[in-house]
Amino acid sequence: MVYQIEIAETGERFDAQADESLLQAAASAGVALPHDCRLGGCGACRVKVISGALEYEEFPFGLSQEEADAGFALACQARARSNMVIGAGHAGAAVSPPTVVEARVIEVSALGPDVRRLAIALPQSLELRFNPGQYVNVLLENGARRSFSMASAAGVAALDFHIKRVPGGRFTDTGLAALRPGDRLDIELPLGTFRFHAEDYRPLVMVATGTGLAPVKAMLESLMDDPDCPPVSLYWGARSQADLYLHDEILQWGARLYEFRYVPVLSRPHEGWSGRKGYVQHAVCEDLADLSEHAVYLCGSPAMIDDARRQFLQRGASLDHLYADSFTFQHETALRVHDREIS
Repeated sequence: MVYQIEIAETGERFDAQADESLLQAAASAGVALPHDCRLGGCGACRVKVISGALEYEEFPFGLSQEEADAGFALACQARARSNMVIGAGHAGAAVSPPTVVEARVIEVSALGPDVRRLAIALPQSLELRFNPGQYVNVLLENGARRSFSMASAAGVAALDFHIKRVPGGRFTDTGLAALRPGDRLDIELPLGTFRFHAEDYRPLVMVATGTGLAPVKAMLESLMDDPDCPPVSLYWGARSQADLYLHDEILQWGARLYEFRYVPVLSRPHEGWSGRKGYVQHAVCEDLADLSEHAVYLCGSPAMIDDARRQFLQRGASLDHLYADSFTFQHETALRVHDREIS
């Protein structure tokens, strides 16, 4: 069977065979749908089913049952079972197509016990447009790739990254430490669909664990000194106080962001810690009983994101205004969902 798929926002149409995913069918027809991992894990290809029927060979773990019940689907895994109308959401500002470029290392320095800052310079002739929140692939000599979120706002000639060391990792543990200023680094960018949605016009609740702070930092830097900046609450979860590697800098952000509130949360604090304790998503729930009027951004470990999504939905969070970027390491799972190291 062949079914006709229509995208509500643009009126574009394409045909989908019964044995191909919506994403595959769209790509064959030259219709662009947001996507990333293609394996049902990252959620970047989430669409809203306005009408029609679909099914999965196996329910994707990047989609919650609550999202499915609300009519959302992952285009990379969903197969049409009737003619359909889908909503693909807002694409955001136009960005450059993914491009491989030769960057140069500016600096590698320590941010925390297991986190390094990598700063690279892009070619001066490169005219790059990206959304804060996107990531790059570092291309290694053996053809392997490492994915890292940009911690920099758009419109800069140099990019920053927060890179967590993975013991035994070919890049994060050994390759990164060997880099020196001036060294060549081949990268592919921009990639990913995680971005700030200015069209929401809602107070922001941003929740990060570990180096999940990097894309959140990029978004917040893009909002600094912006008269249209909405109220911002940033919850950052870490194990110990030493892992809050940008704590002092974040304390200064309130001078440039509207109604900025910063809540660090430690899961394994030392005895002298007087701040919040436990899991970062639980701190949000303790502070905000009603999330129905907020836009929520989640970035970090899959466990945090899954738990936060469930708990926040129970407190009224809107699936249409909940955005997530999940960090997974290949030694934990074979699926690349914005993996930070492949050993």
